[in-house]
Amino acid sequence: MNLQSGTYYWPTTMAAAPRYPSLDHSISCDLLIVGGGSSGAQCAYYFAETGMDVVLIEKGGIGLGSTATNTSILQYMGEKLFTDLVHQFGDDYVTRHMQLCQEAIDDIETASQAVRFDTEFSRRNTLYYVSEEEDELRLKEECRWLLERGAPVEWVSADWIRDHYSFEKKGAIYTSNDGELNPFTFTHGLIDFASNKGVRVFEHTEMVGVHSDDDSPIITIKGGHTIRANQVIYAAGYEDMDIVKEKKARFVSTYTVTTTPVQSFTGWHERSLIWETARPYVYIRTTKDQRIIIGGLDEDTDIAEERDAKRIHKRDQLMHELRARFPEIEAEPAFDSAAFYGGSVDGLPMVGMYEEHPNSYFLMGYGDNGLVYSMMLAKLIRDHLVSSQSEDLHLYELERPLKKSRLYK
Repeated sequence: MNLQSGTYYWPTTMAAAPRYPSLDHSISCDLLIVGGGSSGAQCAYYFAETGMDVVLIEKGGIGLGSTATNTSILQYMGEKLFTDLVHQFGDDYVTRHMQLCQEAIDDIETASQAVRFDTEFSRRNTLYYVSEEEDELRLKEECRWLLERGAPVEWVSADWIRDHYSFEKKGAIYTSNDGELNPFTFTHGLIDFASNKGVRVFEHTEMVGVHSDDDSPIITIKGGHTIRANQVIYAAGYEDMDIVKEKKARFVSTYTVTTTPVQSFTGWHERSLIWETARPYVYIRTTKDQRIIIGGLDEDTDIAEERDAKRIHKRDQLMHELRARFPEIEAEPAFDSAAFYGGSVDGLPMVGMYEEHPNSYFLMGYGDNGLVYSMMLAKLIRDHLVSSQSEDLHLYELERPLKKSRLYK
């Protein structure tokens, strides 16, 4: 899959990233993780201390796929409102989903403290503002729902926004305790951690085929060697779709600009994360070295040529959107990219289990909170495989339990 094009900021932040060998012989293991991006790294982190014989393979270099274009905004709120999800799944189901996302952000912070590289993790607040007048009532209802469940949010008025930002909006949800990080150093940090705990890591080791023998998955890699595993986790991001064509996954194209470093963040309260109710929306964050990342303006196409043809125009549009909100901040584009962005038809991430792929799990943390979703799903799969005590994994299976009764507190 042609995932992305353009220029990428995150790999420039780690000049001496660790390197790993390629696999040049056949092996066996308890667990094989396919994918060396953020999702695979999160799986490796969780399985590193289970006592299992774990192998991770990556067809290219660690962290150089979709991870290189991930803007790494860490939020538990998603583009599909919780109050909309309640209509599909029921209140208790959605409340538990929200709690699991909040826990995943905490787990990302814990993991960032455990690795030896600077992941640039930082807690940030979020301004989620009303773009059009007709969005105000729905966003206020969302705020009330969150407050009733103890979420750290408040409704802020047009006057409050005017006093704290250089732009005006009718109102917003102001969320505390979200976060941001550097996905490239985070991914390398997790894999380095896992490697030091005994996980065998192989770069430039491309899977070219799979079959099973008595329900044991056997992966063939380029060069003809094989990996026999008791269990496999496919954590290759959107390239999971090269193995299974999941009808509940959907793909669009998205665009990102990373600016030159700026002198100050005038008119930007607490350097908060910013996004909006408009569709397509834009989202904005800052970086440790004083840059601004702005992304969004998605296009409904999964054709790489169409996506890439719009890249320069989208770069200019995103810079216009940035200057409209922060006219006093002087910034120029330094990196820009176009990439596929995956989601699900119902707004929740997925763990795929298929009869034709026995003892295999497809981690599909698709959606606007991909890093958060993947952290959550990796942990749930770990609990399921190690102790069979994952009470929540069924929430993300392909056949969702709809409108459950009050099972979750």
